[in-house]
Amino acid sequence: MKQDRREFLKKSCGALSMAALATQMGHFGLMSAVAAQNLEKKSDDLVPSDYRALVCVFLQGGNDGNNMIIPNHTTGSTNNYNNYATARGAQGLALSGSSTSLIPLTGTSILVPRIGNLEYALHPALGIQTPATNIVNNGIHELWALGKLAAVTNVGTLVAPMTRATYLNNSVPKPFQLFSHSDQVSQYQGGRSDTQSFTGWAGRISDLRTALDNPGGLVPMVTSISGAQLFTSGQSTLPLAIADSNTSLANVLAPAGFGLPNPTGTNLARLNAFNSLRTQDLSANFVAAASHITDVAMAANAALQSAVTVSTAFPNTSIGRQLKQVALMIKKRTDLSINRQVFYVQLGSFDTHTNQVATQNNLLVQLSQAMRAFYDEMVAQSLEDKVTQFTMADFSRTLNPAGTGSGVVGTDHAWGNHMLVVGGGITAADFYGNNGANGTPFPQLSFNTADDADNGSNARGRWVPATSVEQYAATLARWFGVPDANLSTAFPKIGNFAVTNLGFMQPPAP
Repeated sequence: MKQDRREFLKKSCGALSMAALATQMGHFGLMSAVAAQNLEKKSDDLVPSDYRALVCVFLQGGNDGNNMIIPNHTTGSTNNYNNYATARGAQGLALSGSSTSLIPLTGTSILVPRIGNLEYALHPALGIQTPATNIVNNGIHELWALGKLAAVTNVGTLVAPMTRATYLNNSVPKPFQLFSHSDQVSQYQGGRSDTQSFTGWAGRISDLRTALDNPGGLVPMVTSISGAQLFTSGQSTLPLAIADSNTSLANVLAPAGFGLPNPTGTNLARLNAFNSLRTQDLSANFVAAASHITDVAMAANAALQSAVTVSTAFPNTSIGRQLKQVALMIKKRTDLSINRQVFYVQLGSFDTHTNQVATQNNLLVQLSQAMRAFYDEMVAQSLEDKVTQFTMADFSRTLNPAGTGSGVVGTDHAWGNHMLVVGGGITAADFYGNNGANGTPFPQLSFNTADDADNGSNARGRWVPATSVEQYAATLARWFGVPDANLSTAFPKIGNFAVTNLGFMQPPAP
C-alpha cells in the first residue's frame, strides 16, 4: 500500500530515538524571551577552550544521610556518637562505632572558623570491596584521603533561610508540600521550593549556555541515562534521553528502517527519499523544526558509530551501567563537538520505611563502587578535574526509626540531608555548608534541639536545612561556567540567600 508524504515522514521520524525530544517541539528554534535576553547580553562570550561536565547522581526515595555520615567524637561534655546511637540503637538502626564498622574521615576539619578537628565516619558500604562485581577499587571513601571527595551537609529544600523557631511559628514560607516525595524531588530538580516547577535547573542552564558553550554541538547539553526528568527540561532546551551501556552508543539514536550505517537497495532508496522530503516545506516553522531535529539526530548518530571503550571496569549494576554510558559519551565529546555537558543518572529504592539496614547497605555499595569506577575512568581520560559527580535525593530520613528489629526497622520522610561531591575540581576534602544552630554545618543529632523541625513528644529528628538546594546547585553551576549575573535565571529564588558560593568547588579558570 502506498504511503502519502505525511504518513511517511510521521513513521520515519517516529523511528528516530531522538525524535522523542519533540515533546518540546513548540519551543524548538524559538528561544524563550528570558533565554534570548540573556544570550544577547552574553553574546561576546568566547566558546570555552576546555571541557566541563556535571553528573547528577539522584538517590531516589530519600537516602538516610544520618547513617551515611556519622559523628564519632565528643565536644565538651557531649558525646555526639552516643547521641546518635541512643536515638537509633534501641530499634536496631544505629551502626556500631567500632573501627570495623565505621570508616573514619581522617583529618576532617569542618573548615575554620567552624569547630575544628571533629572526627566523622562514613557508612562502611562506601569503602568496602565487592569481589562479586569484579571491581577492585575501595569505593569512594578512599577518595577522601586523596582530596577528591567532599561532603555538603544538612542541605534541603528552602524558600528562604529558616530556623526551628521560624518553622514552628510559620514566619517564613515553608517549601511547597514538604515531606512529599514527588514535590521534594521536583524542588531538588527544579531548583526552587516556593511553587511547582515546569523546568529543571540543568535545563535552564542549558537554555542560558548552549548557544555560547556548544555552538556546533551535535547533541543537547543535557542528557539523562534514566528517562525523562524535570532536571533536564528547559524552556528552549530539548534534552537527550538514552539507554544505559547495555545499549551501545552506535544504537542509542539509530533510526530504524534505513539499514544504517551502510544502506543498500530499498533501504538506500528509502533514505534518499527521506532526506529529500526533509528539504521541503521548510517555510513552515513546525516542519522546519522537525526537520532540524532529525538532521541533528542523524548527524549525532553518524558521530556515534565509531566505537569507543573505557579502560576502567564498571560494576554490572543499574547505576554502574548508567555511569559507564556517561563515561562513553564523554569520551565522544570531540566527535560530538561539545564543550559543556550535564548528565543525570539515578539509583532507586531508598524509600526505606522497613528493612533499612540491609537495603541501604546494598544500595550504598552499588553507589560507591559505580561512582569510584567513574572517577577512575575520568582519571584515565585525564578529565578528573573537569568532571564532577554530585548526589541529590528527595530528602533524608527521620533520626527516630520506624519499627523495631532486624529486617523490620526503617525510617520515615525527613528533610535536611547530606550530599557527596566527587572530582578533582573540589576545593578540599572537608565538610561544607552554612552553620546551623550548633555552630557547624552538621546538625545536632538529638530530638527537640535547635536543628529539629519536630516539637515535643512527637519529635522524630527532621533537620531544618542550614543550606538550600539553590546554594548547593549554584556553587556547582558557577564552577560549570554560569556567570554570577545569570544565577537568578537558573535559580529564581537564589536572591533569598546571602551566600551563593559554598566554597567546595575550585573557581573556574579565567
